[in-house]
Amino acid sequence: MTASAIAPEGPDIEATASEKLPSEPYSKVPPVGNLHNGLNDERYEPTKRGLKSRHAQMIALGGSIGTGLFVGSGQALAVGGPASLFISYIFVSAIVYGVVTAYAELGAYLPTHGGTMGLHGHRYVSSSLGFAMGYLYWYSMGILVPYEIVAGSVVIDYWQTDVHVGVWITILLVVIVGLNFLPVKFYGETEFWFAGIKVITLLGLLMVSFILFWGGGPKRELLGFHYWKTPAAFAAYAPYTGGAGRLAGLVKCLMRSAFGFIFSPELVITTGGEMESPRRNLPIAAKRYMYRLIFFYILGSLAITVICPSDHARLTNGGAGAGSSPFVIGIQNAGIPVLNHIINGAILTSAWSSGNSYLYMSSRNLYSLAMAGNAPRVFKVTNRWGVPYLAVGVSALFSLLAYLSVGTDSSIVFNWLVDFTNCSGFGSWISGMIVYWRFRKAVRAQNISIPYISRIQPYGSYFAFCGATFLLLFNGFDVFFPSVWSVANFFSAYFGIPAFFAFYFGHRLVYRKDPWAWDPHAVDMYTGLEEIVAAERPERVRDTWWKKAMAVIE
Repeated sequence: MTASAIAPEGPDIEATASEKLPSEPYSKVPPVGNLHNGLNDERYEPTKRGLKSRHAQMIALGGSIGTGLFVGSGQALAVGGPASLFISYIFVSAIVYGVVTAYAELGAYLPTHGGTMGLHGHRYVSSSLGFAMGYLYWYSMGILVPYEIVAGSVVIDYWQTDVHVGVWITILLVVIVGLNFLPVKFYGETEFWFAGIKVITLLGLLMVSFILFWGGGPKRELLGFHYWKTPAAFAAYAPYTGGAGRLAGLVKCLMRSAFGFIFSPELVITTGGEMESPRRNLPIAAKRYMYRLIFFYILGSLAITVICPSDHARLTNGGAGAGSSPFVIGIQNAGIPVLNHIINGAILTSAWSSGNSYLYMSSRNLYSLAMAGNAPRVFKVTNRWGVPYLAVGVSALFSLLAYLSVGTDSSIVFNWLVDFTNCSGFGSWISGMIVYWRFRKAVRAQNISIPYISRIQPYGSYFAFCGATFLLLFNGFDVFFPSVWSVANFFSAYFGIPAFFAFYFGHRLVYRKDPWAWDPHAVDMYTGLEEIVAAERPERVRDTWWKKAMAVIE
C-alpha cells in the first residue's frame, strides 16, 4: 500500500453542524467487518453517557498528569540535564498535540459507546488493525495501573512509615478498582477533583519556581539559570563522554520525558463514548489541550530545571528506589518548610488519579474489543449503571503486578514498566495516525461533513507520525551498549513491536480473506450516528442584559 493510499489528500474537508445521513437504509450500504451487528446488539445494554461537560474538560486538562511528570521527570533530568529536559518536553508536546487534534476530529464524528481507537481502527482501516490496536491498548494501559500504584507507594515511603509497602499497595489498589466499579459519573466526579488538585498544585509550583528564580526564597538565593551552568546544560550519558555523550543523554531524556505523555491523548477519545454532547465537548477539550501542554508540561519542565540540580543524588535513588520528585527536592533545597509534604501529598493523589484513569481506559478497550467481535461477547455485559463490570474485573488483574515491587527493588520495576509502556505508546500513536488518515479518506470519498476540523491537520498528523516513529525506534537504543545489554532490557524496551505484529498477523492469518484496508467508499460511516446526533443537547445561551434590552427595543 503506497503512502498516497493512506494519507489524506488535503485539509479542505467541509465541517458543518449538520450531517449527511445515508440516502438509503444502512442494510443496503455494503458493511465491512462485523461492527454493525456489534454496535446494534440489543441483547446488551450500552454504557451510559454520565460524564458532564465540566468532567470532560477537567479530565482533558489534567486527567492523565501523573507521576511521569511529578516523579519520572527527575530521572529524565538526571540523564540529560536541564536543557535536554526542556527540549524533550517541547518536542514531545508538539507530537502529542498533533495526535490529540487528529483524534478529536475522528472521535467527534462518531463517539459511539466503547469508541476507543481500537474500535475506530476496526471501523476505518481493517478488522486486523482494530484487533491489534485494541489488545495493545488493553494490556498497555492495564500495566500502567500497577506503575502508578508502585509510584504511589514510593511517594508514601517519603514519610518513612513503618508500615510494609505491601499494605500501601493494597490500599491504593482497592480504591482504584472500587472506583471503577461505580457508575461512570462517580469516575467523572472523582477525576474532576483529582485533576483539579493536580492543576492547582502545578500552578502553585510554577509560582514558587518563579519566585525562587528571582531569589525570593527563605535563603534569598538568586537561582536564575544557575543549574543550567552548574553542573551543565547537557549531561553526558555513560559510557560516552563529550558531544557523543551529550547527544546520547538528549535522546535518552526524550524517551524518559515521553513517558509522562503516554496514552494521554487516548483519554480524550475514550471518554467520548460516555460523555454528554461529545460532538461539542470533544473539540472543546482538544482546543484547550494546547494550554495544558504549554503551562503544565513545557513550563513545568522549565520550572524543574530552575529549582533542582541535575546531579542531585536523590533524583535516581530517593531512598525508596524509584527516585524522588524534583519539585520536592527543589523546595527542600530552598529551605521552604512544610511545603514539601503538601506537594508530596498532591503527588500521591496524582498517582491515584492516573491509576484510576488507566484502569478506566483499559477496561473500556476490552469492552470495545467485545463490541467489535474481537473479544468474548461476555465483556459487553454491563450492569444497571452502564458499567462493563466483567471488563473492569479482568482488566484489574494487571494491578497485581504492583506486588513485584515487594520482592524487587522498586527502581527495577519502575524502569521496566516505563520501557515496556513507552514502546507500546509510541506504536499506538503511529497506528492512530494511520486510522486518522483512512478516516479522512472515507470522509472525502463519501462526501460527508464532519463537526470539527483542526487548523493544523493533516500536517500535524504527518509530524506526529514521524516523531512517534523516531521515538519508537530509539526507545531502547542504550540496550545495545555492551555495559547495558541484557535480554531482559532488550525485551522490555522493544516487546511492544513484536507483540503488536503477532496480534496483527495472527488475526490476518485467520481472516485472510479480508482486505488489508477497507475501501473508503464502503467504510461504515453511519452506524450509531443517529443516536449520537439525537443525544446532542443544544448549547445553552445565557440571555445577557443587553440582549434583553435589544429584544425590548425591537
